[in-house]
Amino acid sequence: MTSGPKIVCSAPGRAGIVGNPTDMYGGSVISCSVGMRAYARVEPAPELVLETNGEVCRITSRDDLRPQGDLFDVVRAILDYMHLPRLKCRVEYQSEIPMQSGMSGSTALVVAILQALLAWQGQELDRYRLAERARYIELNYLKVVCGYQDAHMCTFGGLNYMDFRGKQFYRSEEAELFATIEPLDRYVRDLPFVLGYTGVRHSSGEVHRPIRERWLEGERDVVQAYQRITEIARMGKKALLLQDWPTLGELMRENHAIQRDLGGSGTSNERLVAAALDAGAPGAKLAGAGSGGTIIALWPWEETSPLEEALREAGASRTYRLEVAPGATIDASEE
Repeated sequence: MTSGPKIVCSAPGRAGIVGNPTDMYGGSVISCSVGMRAYARVEPAPELVLETNGEVCRITSRDDLRPQGDLFDVVRAILDYMHLPRLKCRVEYQSEIPMQSGMSGSTALVVAILQALLAWQGQELDRYRLAERARYIELNYLKVVCGYQDAHMCTFGGLNYMDFRGKQFYRSEEAELFATIEPLDRYVRDLPFVLGYTGVRHSSGEVHRPIRERWLEGERDVVQAYQRITEIARMGKKALLLQDWPTLGELMRENHAIQRDLGGSGTSNERLVAAALDAGAPGAKLAGAGSGGTIIALWPWEETSPLEEALREAGASRTYRLEVAPGATIDASEE
């Protein structure tokens, strides 16, 4: 009988509060983990087998790592990056995070699976290197045009002010600078935010790619827009710590208006943002990329039902209260 350790890892999703998407442009972002997680389990098996949602895939050679457009591409990408180590194990994974919902569900899976496979081989990375490695895999192996917020939040968890200065241009893995991650959850106990999921699945890379290309070409409006959103994030940090909700709400609204005017929102997003503001929310904006996904609304009152009802009436399929959750963890390691 095949023997060996059993590893279970998990990673949370995230919601951008203010500053996104300047994590792609050397900017700053305030983001919080969400109370939903992706899970990966690695246990002994006679061969390398992948399993998710009741489907099974066997990996026997590098030819099996070619993308198939299915549920197993995320693990294929990780194994390709790892140069297909000789593993005899079963890799099972699942997620509580709605996929393509703008809450980093795919990145959380990358982080959880990557950490589990590394742990299976007796390797453990610090959070900075784990985040960078996950982001590198998404960009270069899954071909997702992405920034750094997702990988860092899924890895670090919590409520963080993040500075990505010097990381506006993608580099080789060895040349990447480390981000600055400043935890804020010790100072902000109760988070006054509600998420509204549009129910519309999207591809964040498809939303970001055309704007990224305009920025790379030096289009003045795009360059200045992301400089301003970076300033908004830095002002937002002060407003959040002082619990100055009117100011934070104003900054969130401006952040959203800039991204919307660049073409980064969508009809379903605008409907939920408008509903939140009409219900009395001081601020509301995209929690991730637009064209569907999730919006985040500031709601500094204990009773959230008026906002949640307004969001559902505007088409939200689900609502969530934002909560601080731990980052990537090894939840079980058994011999």
